[in-house]
Amino acid sequence: MQPNPVCWFEIYVDDLERATKFYETVLDTKLEKLDSPVESLEMMAFPMSMESPGASGALCRMDGIKCGGGSTIVYFNTKDCGVEASRIEAAGGKVHMPKTPIGQYGFIALGVDTEGNVFGLHSSNGVPCPEGT
Repeated sequence: MQPNPVCWFEIYVDDLERATKFYETVLDTKLEKLDSPVESLEMMAFPMSMESPGASGALCRMDGIKCGGGSTIVYFNTKDCGVEASRIEAAGGKVHMPKTPIGQYGFIALGVDTEGNVFGLHSSNGVPCPEGT
């Protein structure tokens, strides 16, 4: 298996325009319309590079986050996850967990977007990630 086995994620939403505005605001980035091979599917893509190695992930258990539908959390890499977390409520979402230290791995924050999806923010703040993650 490759070091970063996850190569793509999809966050399903009911209101594409509202969700696009939310993530553009929180992450301070621009999403682009992605042509879909399926007529019934509309997509707005996060910035990407076909040359980058993808993203890593883990199985987790956390109080307040139920398994079943919505049990996968996508973590967005940030310089300081506290900055992006501070934009969540103004963009129409909710902060589930503010910036929290996770030892040698840096910091995380959890939010709930305008569609009810839980997502994560991660920052290393200068702490190198361990090999293989």
